This record gives sequence, C-alpha cells and structure tokens, in this order.
Amino acid sequence: MSSVLNTVLSTRLSNVKSTNRVRTRPVLSPVSVSFSRRRLTVRAQEPNANEVKPQAPDKAPAASGSSFNQLLGIKGAAQETNKWKIRLQLTKPVTWPPLIWGIVCGAAASGNFHWNLEDVAKSIVCMIMSGPCLTGYTQTINDWYDREIDAINEPYRPIPSGAISENEVITQIWVLLLAGLGLAGLLDVWAGHDFPTIFWLAVGGSLLSYIYSAPPLKLKQNGWIGNFALGASYISLPWWAGQALFGTLTPDIIVLTLLYSIAGLGIAIVNDFKSVEGDRAMGLQSLPVAFGPETAKWICVGAIDITQISVAASLPTQIRISTRDSRPLTSDIDQLRCFAEVLFTDDSRNAYNGQMSLMHKFSPDKLCF
Repeated sequence: MSSVLNTVLSTRLSNVKSTNRVRTRPVLSPVSVSFSRRRLTVRAQEPNANEVKPQAPDKAPAASGSSFNQLLGIKGAAQETNKWKIRLQLTKPVTWPPLIWGIVCGAAASGNFHWNLEDVAKSIVCMIMSGPCLTGYTQTINDWYDREIDAINEPYRPIPSGAISENEVITQIWVLLLAGLGLAGLLDVWAGHDFPTIFWLAVGGSLLSYIYSAPPLKLKQNGWIGNFALGASYISLPWWAGQALFGTLTPDIIVLTLLYSIAGLGIAIVNDFKSVEGDRAMGLQSLPVAFGPETAKWICVGAIDITQISVAASLPTQIRISTRDSRPLTSDIDQLRCFAEVLFTDDSRNAYNGQMSLMHKFSPDKLCF
C-alpha cells in the first residue's frame, strides 16, 4: 500500500514540475515578444517622420520645373546640377532688361548719341556693366542674405537647396562687383571724363545694393524705404549712367528721375507678394506684411499710376517741340513717332529727353527740357 502511495505522489510531483516548466515558458516568452515589439515600434516612427518631406514639392516644383525659367532665375525653375547654369540663375537675367532700357533712355536723352560703331560699342559695354555685372551682383548678394527666408518661401532655390556652396557664392559676388566697377572705370576713360562719374555711380549703386540686403541697415526690412531704393536703382541709376556716358548729368535730370522712382516703388512691391510667409517669419516689414496683401495691392497700383499721370499731366504745359510749327506734344502717336525718330535716325539736330515712353522734346544740337 505504501508503495502505491509513493508511486502516486511521485507521479503528481512530476506532473507539477512539468506543469511549472510549461508555465514558465509562456511567462518568459511574452517578455521577449514585448521587447521585439518595442524595437519595431521605434523603427516604425522613422517612416512617419519622413512622411512630412513629400510636402516640399507643393512649394518647390523643381522636379517638373522649366529649364527656361531656371535660366531666367524665376519661379518654376527646373532643378539643375550644372554650376554655370546655377550661377546664371543667381544673377536673375529676367531683371536685366529694365537696366538696359534705362541705359538706352539716358543715352538718347544726352543728345549726343549717334548710330556709329564707337557709340554703339560704348552703350553695349555700359549695358553689360549695368545688367549682367552689377544687377547680377545685386541679385546674388540679395539671395545670399535672403537664404534663410528663401528656405521658407522657395527652398528649391540654389543657395538654400545646397546646389551651390558658400565659397562659390561669395566668389561670384566679388567677381561680378569687380567686373562692374572695372567696366565703369573703362567707360569713364573711354568717354574722356575728367571726373569718373560712371565709376562713382557704380560704386554708389553697389553700396546701395549691399545695404539693401545686408544687416545691420538692411533697407528691405522697411517696405517704404527698401522699395524706393530698389525702384531708384532700376530707374535712376541706369539713366544717369547712360546720360553721363554721352553727355552731362544735370541736377534737373537727377531730381526728375528720383521723383519718377516713386513708380518704381510700386513696381518693387509686386516682388514682395511671393515672400509674405518668409518675410513675416523673419520679421521683415514688407508692405504686404505690414498692411496685408489687399491694401498693399492698392498701394502698388496707386504709386505707379499716380506717378505716371502726374508726370504726364505736367509735361504738356512745359514741353514744346522745337520744330518749324512749334506744336505742343500732346498725343501718344506723336510720342511714339518722335521716340522712333531719335532712336532710328542719326540726326544730330534732334535730341531726346523724357522718362521712358513719356512725352519728349527736341531742339537743335542740345537737350531742352
């Protein structure tokens, strides 16, 4: 009997031990699974963080952008790896034509431009100085100091995207600046100036470009001052250079073009609408940020139209054509006809003066305003 009991007890103890072994495995197994699950959870967060990145193409359609836009330096540009194309993009060639046109107006207003090889060559060199060199310098240095804003507004631009290095950008700034100043000095020598007028105009314009973009002054922080400085740079400076190259830069022309630069203020506001988000984040008080896009829109239109209308309204009472009948210049047709006569005929008896497509007056052998 005792042997039977011993057998039963031993059987039960063995069952208990085996049961404990079975139970211990499930206890340890969830721990191991739990750790592996934790690892998987941590790894799963990496794709979630990267899910934000696809939102960038909404602002930066570089992959499907235009190569033509890239060369002009405007929005919608294709992503480019060629360094020379990137360098050209930084200079924004789309901004050169107003400067080139200003040179043409100033040269014609001098009354001394003639359609010969030397004068054409002088004007072309002056256009290269104002457009590719000094405007390219201005745009490159502006992009350099705006790199943090562009990282918000246009992250695909060459500098914030890392398509061009810091040293390459700084080198380009210096090369364009020195090339522009060198050409300005050459033009003074070519024109036979006793005082290097064009050189100092180039120095002044370059300094204005620097304080417009760079701290501590950074004129663009104030929408009124910054936009007027930008407008004057695009309207007054090239006009002065063209007129000084072929004639004499007089105080009345300086005052007139500076007043007309109020219209340039309105034109400059247009460029601020695309940067509202970044300007607000960086504390720049552009007019669309300070007044809101709706009000800034009317400031823009008003500055342009009021300036144009005011100048045009005052000219008929002050300007006469020194021709045989001395008729006042009152119609758009006459304006275009007289403008064409000066630009496309080599007649030293006629001289042209006016602001862009406004009314003009001619007199024998000299400028009359």
